Amino acid sequence: MTKNHRRVSALTAVATALTVAAVAGASLTTAPPVGPLPSGPASTIETQQGQLVAFALPHRSAGRVWRIARTFDTKVVQQLSEADVGSSVVMVFKATGKGTATVFFGLTRGETAKAHESRRFTVRVR
Repeated sequence: MTKNHRRVSALTAVATALTVAAVAGASLTTAPPVGPLPSGPASTIETQQGQLVAFALPHRSAGRVWRIARTFDTKVVQQLSEADVGSSVVMVFKATGKGTATVFFGLTRGETAKAHESRRFTVRVR
């Protein structure tokens, strides 16, 4: 192997490593958590294990999006999907186990921390 060929191979390896590190770093970035939630409507839903539960949240303009604002008990409910349906954003969850889970949503401008609105859904699975 010539000196020039080794140099090219070394540079290629370094470039590849830097690219992999950059991609890995970008994929690890997450949105900041939603900060304090203003008061908002709250609902309680009772269902049975295995059933689906859908939360319909109103579309908002100016780049504002609904985000799950707090952790919830995934042994009780798990999110399956999200879709725009008419004038609502509908999030579908599955009741996976008996118990109670509260799902908080915050309306933020993009993936920022400040919540402009909130919704709270308590799901009781029997």
